[in-house]
Amino acid sequence: MLAGHSDRERAVDVLRAGFAEGRLQQDEYERRVERAYQARTVGELGLLVADLPQGPMGFQQPAPQYVPPTFLPVAPPTNGKAGAALACGIATFFTVGLTAVPAVVLGHMARSEIRRTHEGGDGMAVAGLVLGWLSIVGWTLLLLLVVAAGS
Repeated sequence: MLAGHSDRERAVDVLRAGFAEGRLQQDEYERRVERAYQARTVGELGLLVADLPQGPMGFQQPAPQYVPPTFLPVAPPTNGKAGAALACGIATFFTVGLTAVPAVVLGHMARSEIRRTHEGGDGMAVAGLVLGWLSIVGWTLLLLLVVAAGS
């Protein structure tokens, strides 16, 4: 990040305090102040004051926190039948409801397996169930309406 005038002044203040406390020699202090006024980035300023006490307005950029993979939470695998239920549920729009029954069956099977094995994908299974049932109910109502209109 590019440094502003206030960032440079803050660095010079930290250097001045370090010199006043006897942490820097006169020549070192003067070199660092000159470099502070020439610095283009906050990172350069941070390097100039890294070995000095900085107080609450320091130039430390947050160090990236590395977490070993063994300590990261592992997402449970997604149940395959849940994905198939969702795919069949979406396909009901294009297959005129032919995949509605497989969507419902796969959705119920997936939810049962998910409860037993603690896998992921419960939302996909529920979505497949909902789409499958909506298709079944919709086509049943349409069929009843056609039969009632024909008689």
